[in-house]
Amino acid sequence: MGIFRSGEVVGIAEAALEFALEASEDAHPDEYMGFLRGEDARKFDLDYEGTVLTDILVIPGTESNPVSATVDSNMIPNSSRAAGSIHSHPNGVLRPSDADLQTFGKGKVHVIVGAPYRKSDWQAFDREGNPVDLPVLDVEMPEDEFFDFSQEDIDAELMEESDYGADGTDFRSEPDERGER
Repeated sequence: MGIFRSGEVVGIAEAALEFALEASEDAHPDEYMGFLRGEDARKFDLDYEGTVLTDILVIPGTESNPVSATVDSNMIPNSSRAAGSIHSHPNGVLRPSDADLQTFGKGKVHVIVGAPYRKSDWQAFDREGNPVDLPVLDVEMPEDEFFDFSQEDIDAELMEESDYGADGTDFRSEPDERGER
């Protein structure tokens, strides 16, 4: 299974990899950059301990061009689920550059995807830039609610806000009750 021991990164969810490949293709000819987060493998009823890479965080303000992607490190959330990075090489080269190696220090695994962004056009690396085997896992992604409100909740709140003026005037009452003629 590669160099990762029990308790380490044990694979990447197929849905996460597909997202990264599509996002990289959409960003082409510029580089794409994201950060990997994972979930405990036991959440997926897997028989071993470790982390399954499930999420790719896109950081606001990321700047990219055909040869690099730059992230404002202050915008990267500090999370216990953080596991590494993922970015594209529009030239198709699946080897880390010297600049890539400088960013590999944080996280357990780093993935490079390359043009033409097919399911076989990627490679995982350890912190030192050595290629590692990272299995693609066909796991059922958890249905976590990103937002804890529905469209109906939003509509109700907007209706409520439109019933009152900035000064608290109740627009639901008749004009003469508000002191208007």
